[in-house]
Amino acid sequence: MAEKTEEFLNMANQLQEKLVMYRHHLHSIPELDLSLPRTTAYVKEALESIGLKPTPVGESGLMVTIGGQRPGKVILIRADMDALPIKEETDLPFASSNGNMHACGHDMHTSMLLGAAEILKANEGQLLGTVKLMFQPGEETLHGAKMMIENGILENPKVDAAMMLHVMTGIPFPIGLFITPETGGASSASSDWFEVIIRGKGAHGAMPNAAVDPLNVIAHLHLALQGIISHEISPTDSAVLTVGVMEGGTTNNVIPNTARIKGSVRTFDSVLREKIETRIREISTGIAETFNAKAEVIYTRGCPEIKNDSELSRQMRTTIANAFGADSYIYLSQLTPGGKLMGSEDFSFVTQEVPSISVFINAGNAKEGYSYPMHHPKAIFSDDVLKKGAAVYAAFARDWLENN
Repeated sequence: MAEKTEEFLNMANQLQEKLVMYRHHLHSIPELDLSLPRTTAYVKEALESIGLKPTPVGESGLMVTIGGQRPGKVILIRADMDALPIKEETDLPFASSNGNMHACGHDMHTSMLLGAAEILKANEGQLLGTVKLMFQPGEETLHGAKMMIENGILENPKVDAAMMLHVMTGIPFPIGLFITPETGGASSASSDWFEVIIRGKGAHGAMPNAAVDPLNVIAHLHLALQGIISHEISPTDSAVLTVGVMEGGTTNNVIPNTARIKGSVRTFDSVLREKIETRIREISTGIAETFNAKAEVIYTRGCPEIKNDSELSRQMRTTIANAFGADSYIYLSQLTPGGKLMGSEDFSFVTQEVPSISVFINAGNAKEGYSYPMHHPKAIFSDDVLKKGAAVYAAFARDWLENN
């Protein structure tokens, strides 16, 4: 296996200039959500240029299979392709000028997976099974993975395991260092949104007794909702309830008819997720009724938590160590307490269906000029990690097929 890994690394090194070309072009044409016409067309053309036949999966999604010449299982490797509605503020010569930005590094992921596709295609006869590549839109809006699953990405051929790679930047670790889960279990939180509309009774500001003041209700509601986390959740559990919007009224001497409060909820546990939704509904209704108002609760499920498989996690560490040495990765717990990130990732929908692994690679050391985190208009990423990401995508898929 060491000789095969060295071959993959050599190919990845030879592809580096091409991967940089891919990345710079994709970075300059960022598109949003499920509408990625230019991005998808570019990826499709790149795949076809190396002899692959990608097929569309839903809106803007692409799928391609490599291998299948020898019997075996099916592993999926995924890259997301969409950007953020952020105006770029970098000085990069390939910076976007259309008001959107690849501030989360999805252009990096896509370029790495294109490199992995070329490596795997060149070694197709070695594969003991099939590698399915998933080029996904709509990660930032949490729409894409679920959409592609609904359109059959995990079927024909049926996927047995899955893996994703995500870049980081602005953290105090060496560029090129991988960050992996230590065991199985959750590593990224679920993400939900809520909106509570309070319907009261408007009146002149000089006659509050004639009103049912919805602003008073949302003030009490805001404080009551914070009590869910501080008093109803065990200190050993992790959850976040954030209120991001409180609004109502149009002028300073009129009590409005309605007001609203909006927020988000993140957890690592499906039971806790259910409990918080239930309590938001109960508390909102109760507080409103206390003040003779009515509450309408709109609760929207975003995505579940990412579930890592312990055996896939072990395989990932073995693949990385074989390729780059045992000191080339750290555990996620060395980056964040408990090895969990409160950020969300819609690959989680895949992890609920098949055994999966999510791994990170650092593409920006905070001490070396990569000062800004992901989702910042000045975030930058090092092109140097493209070849490493491509090699690990490909080597992990090959290794898992050989061991399963």
